[in-house]
Amino acid sequence: MSLELIESATGNLVEIQASGKLNKEAYEIFVPEIEQRIKEHGKIRVLFIMNDFHGWDAGAMWEDFKFDLKHFKDIERLAIVGETKWEKGMSVFCRPFTTASIKYFDHAEVDAARAWIVAND
Repeated sequence: MSLELIESATGNLVEIQASGKLNKEAYEIFVPEIEQRIKEHGKIRVLFIMNDFHGWDAGAMWEDFKFDLKHFKDIERLAIVGETKWEKGMSVFCRPFTTASIKYFDHAEVDAARAWIVAND
């Protein structure tokens, strides 16, 4: 299990790389860092890249749900980069939990995802 915040992402851009199956402990590290970005920049943009990703355990799913409720309006754009059909389905599943513009990209389109997440259109 891995949830890594990529340090090269600056300003209101947050890049996260996830692999394996996420657990509650990953959120205990991840959430304070994301909330600090929100505090500093207001609305943020998130690039969520999944590599060999297997979802969430029950504790992580609960933490994710609490985060989504608390930060419903704090995410401006969400780019999801994945490699499977169910990961693509996440871009539809997430819509009721955020006001963000959400777009899915396959791994081969990671450069397009990076361009979309920073675009001002």
